[in-house]
Amino acid sequence: MTRKLGTLAGAALSAALFIGGAGLASATMIERPAATIGQSDVTTVAASQRKPAREFWRTKVRLRTDEAPGTIIVDTNHKYLYYVEGNNKATRYGIGVGREGFGWSGVVKVQRKAEWPGWTPPAEMIARERKNGHILPAYMEGGINNPLGARALYLYKGKSDSGFRIHGTNQPWTIGQNMSSGCIRMMNQDVEHLYDRASIGAKVIVVGPGNRQGEVSYDDRGIDLLRTIFGG
Repeated sequence: MTRKLGTLAGAALSAALFIGGAGLASATMIERPAATIGQSDVTTVAASQRKPAREFWRTKVRLRTDEAPGTIIVDTNHKYLYYVEGNNKATRYGIGVGREGFGWSGVVKVQRKAEWPGWTPPAEMIARERKNGHILPAYMEGGINNPLGARALYLYKGKSDSGFRIHGTNQPWTIGQNMSSGCIRMMNQDVEHLYDRASIGAKVIVVGPGNRQGEVSYDDRGIDLLRTIFGG
């Protein structure tokens, strides 16, 4: 598959269905949970969940772009996130994105990272979902039932928290769909993989409604067979 683009046009269950940006205090840091979550518990839960379509599984691809290695390109139109590795190489991940009316675009950066993050939904989200009959908690501790999943990367515009995150999900079957309130969701194993590679300060280009990302060029030339077979 080739894409060429220039300027591109339960409370836990309720929370998972309607999560979006959650305003949190500004900081430049990596957070870790106070308590460790057993890997066996995570593996058991993950094994029981339905995966998305194969086209949204993590894939090593040949990506032609002028963006520097370490850049993250989020293609909300096609539900893909690319981690640019340089030399026409990238890792492509399937994502879930904002439902109608909650899509967005722009250039932001990773300013915070957290493992098994807690979630504080903003007041306007709590009020909006209450009108729709969905009761959201004022705060939810991090864990396997938290809608932010295993990891979160907090996206800032300059020094201001954008309210949007790249995060995991306990509903992997929603990957490839428009389901969120604007955040970018990934399968837990994928967000863990990205989390370990993405740096604080990493540039994130979100391609989507409004074209506020400006000029960006990338060409997904499909699966990188050599790297897939032999690694690297």
